[in-house]
Amino acid sequence: MNNDESSYRRYMDGDNDAFALLVEEHYDALALYLNTFVHSLPVSEELAEDTFVRIAVRKPAFRGQSSFRTWLFAIGRNIARDYLRKETKLREKTADGIPEWTADDTEIERDYILGEQKKHLHRAMLKLKREYRTVLWLVYFEDMTTEQASVAIGKSKSSTEHLVRRAKQALKEQLLKEGFVYEES
Repeated sequence: MNNDESSYRRYMDGDNDAFALLVEEHYDALALYLNTFVHSLPVSEELAEDTFVRIAVRKPAFRGQSSFRTWLFAIGRNIARDYLRKETKLREKTADGIPEWTADDTEIERDYILGEQKKHLHRAMLKLKREYRTVLWLVYFEDMTTEQASVAIGKSKSSTEHLVRRAKQALKEQLLKEGFVYEES
């Protein structure tokens, strides 16, 4: 059992400090992951908070079928999907009253990524389809295995492997289109 699983079990047994450790450990990564869905860091931070609130209130059982982080990200993904469904319905009803997403929403996240190549990579990723951005984020920025990512996004391992290949190819094409030059090792 790793530290996250141990902390969650302690929380389930009444140790609120253990839950605080989980929030401290995973909040930032979860918010950045959720940002791949909603394209707004303030909204993704709220959704990350909602994820932890849902866990704190409902206390779902963690069965250990994946890592705690993968389980947490899957819950967050479901919350983000619910949010996007509600937003879509709201936009359909009153499209004039809802502000558009702006490029400023991603500036905070861009500042997080150090170096010009990483900034260029991030900008190119934002132009990819959502499922490509999501799987690349999980595998390369969150260091998840393809199997862990498949659980987080709700697809089979083979579908996820195929998705990673297509996403990498799309990212490469986007980078080349924008004039990114690969340095030979």
